[in-house]
Amino acid sequence: MPTYRYVALAHDGARVRAVAEAWSEPALAKALQAEGLIVLKVREVRSGTSDTLALRWPARVARRHLLEVTRALSSLLGAGMPLARALSTAEHVADERLRTVLAEVRTRVERGASLATALESFPGCFNSLYTGMVAAGERSGDLQSALLRLSQQLERDEALRARLLSASVYPLLLAGAGGIAVTILLTIVLPRFAELLLDSGATLPRSTALLIALSRRLQESWLILVGAAVALGGIIATARARDEGRRLLGRLVLALPLLRTLRIASLAGRFARMTGVLLAGGATLFGALDDVAKSLGDVLARDEVLRIRTSVREGKSLSGALATGVLFPPLLTQLVLVGEESGALERFLGKAADLFDERADRIRQRLVALAEPAMILMFGGIIGFVALSMLQAVYSVNAGAFR
Repeated sequence: MPTYRYVALAHDGARVRAVAEAWSEPALAKALQAEGLIVLKVREVRSGTSDTLALRWPARVARRHLLEVTRALSSLLGAGMPLARALSTAEHVADERLRTVLAEVRTRVERGASLATALESFPGCFNSLYTGMVAAGERSGDLQSALLRLSQQLERDEALRARLLSASVYPLLLAGAGGIAVTILLTIVLPRFAELLLDSGATLPRSTALLIALSRRLQESWLILVGAAVALGGIIATARARDEGRRLLGRLVLALPLLRTLRIASLAGRFARMTGVLLAGGATLFGALDDVAKSLGDVLARDEVLRIRTSVREGKSLSGALATGVLFPPLLTQLVLVGEESGALERFLGKAADLFDERADRIRQRLVALAEPAMILMFGGIIGFVALSMLQAVYSVNAGAFR
């Protein structure tokens, strides 16, 4: 009897990950549903090469190659090409790693698996939004349109990422250059200057003595400081690997006023965009919310979407479920309500996504604009304080020489 690894949701929203034996994937899904579980993912565990590849594939592929492959698949399917042949043709526009994955996906499709099921075996290449939209397209019988919408979403995400990268180049360079300059000043220049001052026997000003003590402490304890920084990075990385740690980090971000506004706008835009695209692709509202919950990286947002999905399952409208929450802004609830009343929920979700994405983009630009003068003032203040302390020390030495 085949062995399957599955992920399911209990009634309280907790994820259940386990391994079970069943005659087939549908039989296992039916048995789990009878136990009151909502099946999210089922994958057969084999000892062969294909499953070993799926279990050990950790690499993330380049986003531009994934975008090109998605565009190619949409165009080829739109031209009437069978799915297996379209996958084989799309391999030519992919890089080496993605080409290997696509070959394995094509093999599984030829064996009778759905495209979404085959893609789910490679979470490092295809995230939950990707597989969820593909599954919605397969259920609606319009996979080509789902891939087209998916390529548009990937292109939009790539454009946003490029804008953020270009806007962050100068602040990052400024922070790096300023940090190096201050480090050299405190650990190399100042100690040599301190030797001359101490040899003169003059009484140093308090600011100069403080700087010299700080410089000596940095020279003596730099290994401890580096170790502390590495340990802090390890703690943060460990926290990000666990749900409770990500919840804590998420609450810390939401406690900061400007970052809170940015985070809420970003999450609202992503939620609206994903839900609207999945609904337009043929997914049911309940199924779309399920896929959105799996796709959101923010644990607090995922918990909120799971709460909304539970309210929708109990009979509430989407706007009613949003209104009882505290994470998403009231404007999103109002736009969803208008969309429900007009029968154009997908269109209004798209408008809401555009609105919140623009708002988040403006906040990011404002943060970048504020970061540049803030770093200039910070590093300028540090260097100015060091220079002033040195001048005071030189003045005190010269004054002592004339007495």
